[in-house]
Amino acid sequence: MAELVTRLAPKRIHHEPGQSTLELDHVYVSFADGTRGVTLASGGNYALRDLTFSVTKGERIAVVGPNGAGKTTLFRLIVGTVTPSQGQVNIYGHGPGDHICIAYVPQRSQIDFAFPATVEDVVMMGRVGRIGLFRWPRRHDREVVRSSLARVEASHLAKRQIGELSGGQQQRIFIARALAQEAELLLMDEPLTGLDLPSQDRIFNILGTLRADGVTVVVATHDLNLAAERFDRVLLLNREIISYGRPEQVLSTPHLLRAYSGQATIIPGEHNVVLVDACCGQGEVDA
Repeated sequence: MAELVTRLAPKRIHHEPGQSTLELDHVYVSFADGTRGVTLASGGNYALRDLTFSVTKGERIAVVGPNGAGKTTLFRLIVGTVTPSQGQVNIYGHGPGDHICIAYVPQRSQIDFAFPATVEDVVMMGRVGRIGLFRWPRRHDREVVRSSLARVEASHLAKRQIGELSGGQQQRIFIARALAQEAELLLMDEPLTGLDLPSQDRIFNILGTLRADGVTVVVATHDLNLAAERFDRVLLLNREIISYGRPEQVLSTPHLLRAYSGQATIIPGEHNVVLVDACCGQGEVDA
């Protein structure tokens, strides 16, 4: 359950006016042999190479690419659990350390749902950075938790164990935790895996309400159609940035073939459809 708790620090970093919510400048990540967390200052076997892009406040960004493309490593860079070998990662003009505005929801497979925590407990974890360690929640904190659960339509689940919930309910609780944290940057790694279409729609409806609060949302997904239909911009990644921009510009036949390599083929036809190997979870995209 420790993975549920966003990496928090005891003080809040002041956000520089006019700065992008997120900015990467020529970032490289090279892991030491046999590790997934120790980075080298240089090396030829890069997990990520020369990433440069920025995200502005309130945007919805989809990060797509084949398995092993570095999507999870990118998210860990942003929260600060992975250090770049070269380059800089900035959130509102400062490095990832000491921010309490970043909420990270890892893949469900990385979360221990057997941990005996109630929904209310999980959402209260979002308040840790504001309450401080080893301090009891105040009335205001409990009110924030109740309000956050109400916003994701989960008030009735407050006393349930998190492991008892469906996948869609669990993702709504993680969004509630981000709301309780008062997060300004929400990272979600494959949050829709295994969810049916009504559950996906419900998640996106809730995420849509966060735009008015200025919350920036970055989602890693294998669903290319979803990326095309639901997001402002798409980052197509395969260890390096293949393309970044509007979905219709990024999800083109040449870009997809370059990103997915042997996992994609051209099916000739009216729309020149690109089919990405179904074993990796991707769908069809009209190019």
